[in-house]
Amino acid sequence: MSAAIVPLAALGVGLPAPTFPLAGLGGLVGALGGIGLWLIAWRLAARRPRLDERLAPYLRTPVATSGLLRAPVAHTPFPTVERLLAPVMADAVRLVERIGSPTADLQTRLTRAGRSTTVEQQRATQVVAAAIGTAAGLGVALALATGRGMHPLAGLVVVLTGAVTGLVTSDQLLSRQVRAREERLLAELPTVAELLALAVGAGEGALGALERVTRTTRGELAGELATVVADSRAGTPLSVALERLADRTGVVALSRFAEAIAVAVERGTPLAEVLRAQAEDVREASRRALMESGGRREVAMMVPVVFLILPVTVVFAVFPGLAALRLDL
Repeated sequence: MSAAIVPLAALGVGLPAPTFPLAGLGGLVGALGGIGLWLIAWRLAARRPRLDERLAPYLRTPVATSGLLRAPVAHTPFPTVERLLAPVMADAVRLVERIGSPTADLQTRLTRAGRSTTVEQQRATQVVAAAIGTAAGLGVALALATGRGMHPLAGLVVVLTGAVTGLVTSDQLLSRQVRAREERLLAELPTVAELLALAVGAGEGALGALERVTRTTRGELAGELATVVADSRAGTPLSVALERLADRTGVVALSRFAEAIAVAVERGTPLAEVLRAQAEDVREASRRALMESGGRREVAMMVPVVFLILPVTVVFAVFPGLAALRLDL
């Protein structure tokens, strides 16, 4: 007995319709493909060298040293990885430059902090700090997602928070170094001013006194004065070198000190008296700053006293009476 093969359409049984819209899926694939092609074209256009970059090899002064004798400059122990990551690092540095502090402001802060690093190196440091913060945020997000479960948007917020925290931390460390150096300059200024007054009183000129003090002292201010002496020996007028000192440091008291020396040298004012007066002014300003700091700390100490110690004292004083009343009732 042979089994007859009957088509399903003859039996009235219809095939199931597709459960997903093919047209919508095709449109989505096309949109993703278009976005990918646009990103590739945009990336290639961003990599295209500019006119100044193309002309730079022809305008640059040729170096006489043979290329075989020059060792490749590497800032890390892994030069190959450094060369591979150099384009990505350059893009990240440009991004940080757009969203971070301006280049002129960063250069001023680096100078005031006494650093010898360039702006590009500081930008690279900020990029590394942001990468470390991103990695830390990603680790926290993965830990929270594994333990309790987390929405992807919340995880993205955690990662972005880590990146911003790393970037801001690097910038704040630089600002802290600037403040610490300014405090050291202010602390050294009265002593250096009195040493200069003693040298001038012993018969030295202004430049000779500065040179003697830089030879016999160590510190941040001594280094700045050594730069002033070097500029003056190179042919720069002493008043201009002192103005550069005021511009480099950005400290108001040191600016007044440099201006007073420059005016005394130009007008023939007794320099020893001017230096002693400057030292006394700086000490008085330091005394006032110390009193203000003590006043602020005294007010800050009232916070734990009022909100922590006083309520606990009141509770200990009132609780026995309340307990006695409850017992009587």
